[in-house]
Amino acid sequence: MAVLQVESVKKKYQLGQVSVDALAGVDFAVQAGEFVAIMGPSGSGKSTLLHLLGGLDQASEGEVILAGNKLALLKDDAITLVRRRNVGFIFQFYNLMPTLTAEENIALPLLIDGKNPADFRARIDQLLNLVGLADRRLHKPDQLSGGQQQRVAIARAFVTAPSIVLADEPTGNLDSKSGEEVLDLLRHSAVNLKQTIVMVTHDPKAASYSDRVVFLKDGKIVDEIKLN
Repeated sequence: MAVLQVESVKKKYQLGQVSVDALAGVDFAVQAGEFVAIMGPSGSGKSTLLHLLGGLDQASEGEVILAGNKLALLKDDAITLVRRRNVGFIFQFYNLMPTLTAEENIALPLLIDGKNPADFRARIDQLLNLVGLADRRLHKPDQLSGGQQQRVAIARAFVTAPSIVLADEPTGNLDSKSGEEVLDLLRHSAVNLKQTIVMVTHDPKAASYSDRVVFLKDGKIVDEIKLN
């Protein structure tokens, strides 16, 4: 079953008098439990596409269907709710709250959705164990390494059991060893937790952890490779 469908999606930006086609007609789907990597040169439309997939921006034309919701038909507050309950985000620079502990950062999406983190203690404990940070649960971001901070960010993305996790260059700010640990964790999550993941990366080694690689160029999908 497709968690995400993209149908003839275009995105235009107006820069002064010039119209720029960031996406020029993209079609693809992501199945439940699939780990997809999106690759392409700088300016190919990777980040633009990821923002559309997560409802952070709207397509100029075409349809993005996320967890059965046609985003173009929804108002902003409805899109926010769909995103909050169906999408987990992992960013290159972690985006952790500096005043919160690891477990408080993980619980943050629950608080934002009006839930009591105490009711999700077992889930938070499970995720701390999954990312290997049970003994760092009370540490704040400045007490953690970059790799540990990114693992907290991954646990935070998973805490609401989202339909899909979107990762934007998740290893771009890490050394090679920490990057491999993060990619192993994402692969483990896709295989063992059946977590659906879409990852933007410029790194072929990172892409090799996925099930399928989609190549973008000039705002269009130009190739696909199935790996697993």
